[in-house]
Amino acid sequence: MTYADEDRKPGRSRMRVGLATVLFIIYLAFVMWVTMSPSLDGIGVDTVADRVLRVLYRLGMPESFGYMELEFVANIGMFIPLGFLLGLALPGWGWWLALILLPAYSAGIEWVQGEYLGDRVSDVRDIVSNSLGAWIGTFMAATLRGMVHARDRKVLERARWEEQHRRRRAPRRAADPAATAVLDDLGVPHDRTPTAPTRQLPF
Repeated sequence: MTYADEDRKPGRSRMRVGLATVLFIIYLAFVMWVTMSPSLDGIGVDTVADRVLRVLYRLGMPESFGYMELEFVANIGMFIPLGFLLGLALPGWGWWLALILLPAYSAGIEWVQGEYLGDRVSDVRDIVSNSLGAWIGTFMAATLRGMVHARDRKVLERARWEEQHRRRRAPRRAADPAATAVLDDLGVPHDRTPTAPTRQLPF
C-alpha cells in the first residue's frame, strides 16, 4: 500500500485478533463448565448467590430482588465477555455474526440442560438474558474497533501529509538534458514522483 492509496483501510492487527481468539476460547470453556455442570451446588454457585444477596440487602437493595433476579443479571454479565471477545476476533465484515451465534449457543445450552442434566432446569429467560449480554458485549467490541480504526486513519493521513510536505520542501536536482531527450524519444514518462509505502500499525 502507498500513500496515494487514500481509500485503503488500515490493516488488522494479528496480535489483537490472536489474543482475542485465545481469550474467547478460554472463556468459552469456562462458560461451558459453569452451565454444563450437573448441579450448581458442585461449583458453589448457590452459596455465592446467597452471600451476594445478603450484601445487596445490607446495601439497601429491596428484598423483592431475589435469586431469580440475581440469576438474570448474572447471566447477562456472563455473556458480555463472550460477545466482546468474539466481536474482536471476527473479521470486520462479520462481527455481526456474534449477534446470531451466541444466542444460538445459549439456546443449545438450555436444550442440553433440559434433555440430559436432571439437576438443571431449562428456562427461556436464560436465553433472553444471555442474548442481551452477548449483544451488549458485541456492540462494545464494534464501538472499540470503530474508535481504533478512526485513530489509525488519522495516523495514516498525518503520515501522508508529512511525507508529501517533506517531498515538496526537498530541493530537486536539475534533470540531465541528454537523459531527458533520450526518455522523450523513447516515450518513457520521467516526471512521476514516487510514492512512499505506509507502515503497519499495531492495532
